[in-house]
Amino acid sequence: GNKSQDSGIAEMEELPVPHNIKISNITCDSFKISWDMDSKSKDRITHYFIDLNKKENKNSNKFKHKDVPTKLVAKAVPLPMTVRGHWFLSPRTEYTVAVQTASKQVDGDYVVSEWSEIIEFCTADYSKVHLTQLLEKAEVIAGRMLKLSVFYRNQHKEYFDYIREHHGNAMQPSVKDNSGSHGSPISGKLEGIFFSCNTEFNTGKPPQDSPYGRYRFEIAAEKLFNPNTNLYFGDFYCMYTAYHYVILVIAPVGSPGDEFCKQRLPQLNIKDNKFLTCDEEDGVMVYHHAQDVILEVIYTDPVDLSLGTVAEITGHQLMSLSTANAKKDPSCKTCNISVGR
Repeated sequence: GNKSQDSGIAEMEELPVPHNIKISNITCDSFKISWDMDSKSKDRITHYFIDLNKKENKNSNKFKHKDVPTKLVAKAVPLPMTVRGHWFLSPRTEYTVAVQTASKQVDGDYVVSEWSEIIEFCTADYSKVHLTQLLEKAEVIAGRMLKLSVFYRNQHKEYFDYIREHHGNAMQPSVKDNSGSHGSPISGKLEGIFFSCNTEFNTGKPPQDSPYGRYRFEIAAEKLFNPNTNLYFGDFYCMYTAYHYVILVIAPVGSPGDEFCKQRLPQLNIKDNKFLTCDEEDGVMVYHHAQDVILEVIYTDPVDLSLGTVAEITGHQLMSLSTANAKKDPSCKTCNISVGR
């Protein structure tokens, strides 16, 4: 019976092939898709087949037989059609997409058009809504607040020598690496200087160990964090470890860093949040940090070394604690939200 089936299909008018595909309203885990098609045989279309691939597999479409079932079969709804949830779309990831039109037959099989051209697009970063979900998860585990008095930054001696020689003594902001959540809107975009502020439980002082070099710049907390700065929540992640990291951004009010963060990050009340606070008591600024997360603080303006001190630390270099370009654990229930990873 194959011959008669084949000829039966051949005699039917070919289904229109989608062309001029447009992708719009892209978020970190959804997009809208629309296309044009000839009106002839349009009324026979019952379904759309959509083939979505991460861009590294972009050749896979070429080898697909046109009747192979594809990743998504959608009822033929009016265009543009929203695609979400059918895949775990990852944020900030390049995809290819191609479409066919299809007509479901009485026996349940489909007649399909040729594939459309393949087009490429990239999903978006986490929105403020997604970051607020991450923020709420981070608040759950932040723990009680401990006092701090300084921010500090560890580097190799060569780094500080270079700053003195080539940058007139001022540490310069640099672009944040890709560590942390894959959808983080600050990775590869926000410029700043990394500081730590965690203290040792028993001494109330910075720990003597560091993964980032034997020399430490220490600066009084109020010189970086005060009522003339805004505080933003940037990220919450872990790297297959028991401890979690929270990235906070401190930006002088009205600075370029402040403008960048205002658009993209949830802002925190500097006097009242679960991670890092600055409040006045009897005319003196008092600072507290969360005990149960490791805070990474990004300051968005240059910082002159003369505002603090540089000295060698006595402890070890714990390379295992380095977070440079570290990948977030996508399976951790504590620090992932249910949108694309």
